[in-house]
Amino acid sequence: MIVTKVIHLQTRGDTDIIDITGEVGRVLAGSELKSGIATAFVAHSTAGITTIECEPGLLGDFREAWERAAPRNAAYAHDRELGEGNGHAHIRASILGPSITVPFADRELVLGTWQQIVLVDFDNRPRSRKVIVQLMGE
Repeated sequence: MIVTKVIHLQTRGDTDIIDITGEVGRVLAGSELKSGIATAFVAHSTAGITTIECEPGLLGDFREAWERAAPRNAAYAHDRELGEGNGHAHIRASILGPSITVPFADRELVLGTWQQIVLVDFDNRPRSRKVIVQLMGE
């Protein structure tokens, strides 16, 4: 069986990190599935999804690492072409990736003790985001 639901989120941009573990878990709880896989996919080109420990120090480290990897003030052809100023956001999102797949068993997501599923919005302004959660299992 396959179950598909959409989660709508408002973000602040600028590497905003939002814990969506609870929302994904609620989609699972609302289904009849007991075991399988859950995929969370963000349908936007300047945001990504991963797992991380949602601890303030690590979240700060994560933001700083992205600034070193793809600095917002670097010269990007995308910014020259379109003038949007979010070339860094597209690069960061491409590196992070738009989705994650997590197994579930006994109607619970199988995550490590310190793992949370997070949406990371790299854009340079607040956005409305859509996360598609798809469950496949029995």
